[in-house]
Amino acid sequence: MKNWIELSTIEYKEVWDRIYDEFTFEPSILNFPSFKVPNPFITYEVSPYLNWSGDSDIYDEIYNDLEEKSLLVFQELTQKNEYMYALDWQHSGYWINPRMQFPKSEFNEWTVPIFPNGDYYFFIHKNFEWGLLGHPWEETITIFGKELLKCFERHQPRMFQKILRQG
Repeated sequence: MKNWIELSTIEYKEVWDRIYDEFTFEPSILNFPSFKVPNPFITYEVSPYLNWSGDSDIYDEIYNDLEEKSLLVFQELTQKNEYMYALDWQHSGYWINPRMQFPKSEFNEWTVPIFPNGDYYFFIHKNFEWGLLGHPWEETITIFGKELLKCFERHQPRMFQKILRQG
């Protein structure tokens, strides 16, 4: 088996149609939030890390901590051979298995980054039971779903410090 399996054209259309419908997704650089996720959810402000001016080693530690803890949480919530969605708005989308290798790009990021540094990046359970949604212009990461919230409570990334809203 391999990881980062590109969605077919039909799968891509179906998953984005579902996101637009179920999350009332309205991409915007000005009107926030751009989506409505089901309760329970928490939205964390991550703007200090998008506009980082401090030590690059500290930034790398915080970024790597987000990747590692997110991967750990995704592993806890999926079965051994189960895949989930990794989506980059208006770009290719993928099936990913959190237990398989996550190769990094030339920018030292996953194929779809976990951190919203330029686009909407969504990591969603295949049945939409939970997800992590990154918003680049609001400068937030929203997590939804009871199980995902519980796991992130146990494995909280250093980046998840300031809650913007919750429901």
